[in-house]
Amino acid sequence: MNRQTGNADIPVVLLCGGYGTRIREASDRLPKAMVEIGGRPILWHIMKIYGHYGFRRFVLCLGYKGWEIKRFFLNYRAQMSDFTISLTDEHRLHFHDDRADENWEITFAETGLDTATGARLRRVRHYVDTDDFMMGYGDGVGNIDLAALEKEHRAAGRIGTVTGIHPTSKFGEMDVAGGEVVEFNEKPTQVTGFVSGGFFMFRREFLDDYLDDDPMLWLESEPLQRLARDQQLTLHPHHDFWCAMDTYKDHQHLNALWSAGNAPWKVWDQ
Repeated sequence: MNRQTGNADIPVVLLCGGYGTRIREASDRLPKAMVEIGGRPILWHIMKIYGHYGFRRFVLCLGYKGWEIKRFFLNYRAQMSDFTISLTDEHRLHFHDDRADENWEITFAETGLDTATGARLRRVRHYVDTDDFMMGYGDGVGNIDLAALEKEHRAAGRIGTVTGIHPTSKFGEMDVAGGEVVEFNEKPTQVTGFVSGGFFMFRREFLDDYLDDDPMLWLESEPLQRLARDQQLTLHPHHDFWCAMDTYKDHQHLNALWSAGNAPWKVWDQ
């Protein structure tokens, strides 16, 4: 995939406050966004996807154990690089490579322990200083064409754009004619219809006109429902790889893909 140039000034707001209650085997001591794929937090993978398209400004909406996310980035260079420390020379550090260098500017925003998704987004509106912004969740990856998403958002002229995906079914799917099952598929690759893949682009007015200060305001209920009723929500269809890390089985699946060198969401070069 060729690198596309996104607007480096556009903020990317990522919701990173979740507990990860359905993935306790991996997240008991960590926020969900810090659960690792291939030794790196899933949040890092998501930011690398955005970074590939030229987006460099991130606003992280923190909640449960947000300090773990702060600590990861405060120690980012030491974790990513080879270095030598001199314990007799004021503990000077010498880094031997530039593997930790990312052209990222990250704002860490404490948005509350139990705050709902819409309320988290509302609480960081003063960090969104452009006419449009990207938004996503800290628990899902995919080879989303963010350049196409941005282009479609601007061409449509609506307030919001949502990436629609066809999720993999976790259950058996049956084709039925009358009272007879004519076909049974144990685990079909994809189900029909679209669901939200969590990669959004909004005009800034969404933060003021569709969100309020209710701490239990869920983005996925009234705000997005009203946006759709107002005919202000564009679909960006995505027919390729996407996966949310909702369960421990998802965690194992994503790690297996990474270990095998077959991670479709790895659109970046390094």
